Amino acid sequence: MMLVDRVKLMRFGASGVIATGLHVCIALTLIADAGMSPPWANAIAFTWATAASYLLNTFWSFSALPALMNAGRFVLVSLGGLTLTALVSRLTQLAGGPPALGIGLVVCVVPPLTFIAHRCWTYR
Repeated sequence: MMLVDRVKLMRFGASGVIATGLHVCIALTLIADAGMSPPWANAIAFTWATAASYLLNTFWSFSALPALMNAGRFVLVSLGGLTLTALVSRLTQLAGGPPALGIGLVVCVVPPLTFIAHRCWTYR
């Protein structure tokens, strides 16, 4: 792997950690302080975290400029990652695996695939 790709991958990972932290903070705040139901709180948090992730990855990870084309592609890849997350979790559950295994599989499968999709398609 080229050095440039390693830097992008490390920045992508850091952006993911930041976006995940933002998601958790927003969801917990909406649930605890606003009395919102967890599904709605998580939907709102996912939206804000995805927007933050787009900006972080566009400017920092992939050194690109915001554009309608890459924003649309970013959202599609993010929704694909969300779908893949649900699928991996469900398949793990159906196979009788514990929730921690499903989470572990999601962490090992989804970020690398979304990184590749962003590198090869979103920001080409």
